[in-house]
Amino acid sequence: MTDLEPRPAEVAAHDPNTVLSSAALDRLDRSIPANTKTAYRRQARDFVAWCEERGRDTLPASAQTLADYVSHLCDQDKAPSTIEQAIATVRVAHRQQGYKDQPDTEAALRILKTHKRDRAKAGKRKRKAPPVTLDVLRAMVDVANPATLAGRRDRVMLILGFAMMARRSELAALRIEDVAFTDDGLTVLIRASKTDQEAAGAEVNIPHGVHPDTDPVRVVRAWLDSLAEHGHTAGPLLRHINRWDQLQPGGMSGAAINERVRKLAVEAGLPNAVAFTAHGLRAGGPTEAAKAGQPVSFIADHGRWSKTSPQVLEYIRPVDKWRDNPMRGIGL
Repeated sequence: MTDLEPRPAEVAAHDPNTVLSSAALDRLDRSIPANTKTAYRRQARDFVAWCEERGRDTLPASAQTLADYVSHLCDQDKAPSTIEQAIATVRVAHRQQGYKDQPDTEAALRILKTHKRDRAKAGKRKRKAPPVTLDVLRAMVDVANPATLAGRRDRVMLILGFAMMARRSELAALRIEDVAFTDDGLTVLIRASKTDQEAAGAEVNIPHGVHPDTDPVRVVRAWLDSLAEHGHTAGPLLRHINRWDQLQPGGMSGAAINERVRKLAVEAGLPNAVAFTAHGLRAGGPTEAAKAGQPVSFIADHGRWSKTSPQVLEYIRPVDKWRDNPMRGIGL
């Protein structure tokens, strides 16, 4: 058997006690995030192809097969996170087919551990998108021309991404009706996010800014006015715009937002511009908040990080290392 794609459990049509309705099957299918499905399909395809070339079984796969496949990925110098995803893909597929706790991962994980050490000795580190700090944000905003529709949209994308500490998927999902103005600033509704799989939703409060070009309230209002002038008072907030500066149907995807951030970084002439991604907006917010002395708990809550997630600390620690450096002020 070679189908490793994650999917809802199959049911026997002849037994009414094991049949699921089409609606139930659809909801089960949609319970798996689209990005996860895409990643699993790619990983599954590669694993199956590797097994078939070597005459190995894929379902069930032996512990030795998984370990050898992990070693193969190490030979290709794949990132540890990619290899961890490959192991998870194989394990999930086995669980879905009734092979619980198979294949055993002990040998595979030990090989991965060696791979991590080898990469560390070679000076290879986890690649991180540079944070979009305030100076970087202003440079990117400056090249987004407010006289054009694309420029006004790009300013909203950048400033909301930074001020909300938003994931690109959250930005892509924003709708016009999710934005509300208050006396204190903006309230933005996040309908669902990575850490809100139950879609309970969260509201993000964004106060007025002090600089006209980066004031979230002013920038968002200008964009909404532009959309209303073109007959759009509902639907996607960040919309496609063609090369002639004309609004197009539909909203921007997460990938399109990523590419747009990179393009603005290049146009702004930033160092290592091609390394910038939309994730830099999410990283820049907590970095600057930490510089301003905001408590970690406030930052984590605003950015919708899980209470147990160490990720927010990755953005804050570089700030702390300079602010709380033990060599500071000792008279060197």
